[in-house]
Amino acid sequence: MQQVLLFATILCPFVTGSVEVMKRTINLPKNYLPLISAGTGLVIGALAYPLTDMDLALRLWAGAGAGLSGTGLFEVMNRSQGFTKRSKNGSDCGSDKNDLDQ
Repeated sequence: MQQVLLFATILCPFVTGSVEVMKRTINLPKNYLPLISAGTGLVIGALAYPLTDMDLALRLWAGAGAGLSGTGLFEVMNRSQGFTKRSKNGSDCGSDKNDLDQ
């Protein structure tokens, strides 16, 4: 268990940075960010096989934990509506004017 927590701690900055890059470059709905963060953590955890001798299942647990702790858990606690990118006029991309008034 200590190996999983240590590996999740190491992966957390990489997962958080990857999700932040995605948030700033791709127009994503905010309510999907926890799922995207956990999925990114799973992928990074699985691809990190040369860094550890842990089983794949343990690396996946560590990656998902890193994803949820890095960005996902923060987004779950906030009211997540709208999109991640804003258009040049300051409104959410892809949203109607009526959505901004609410």
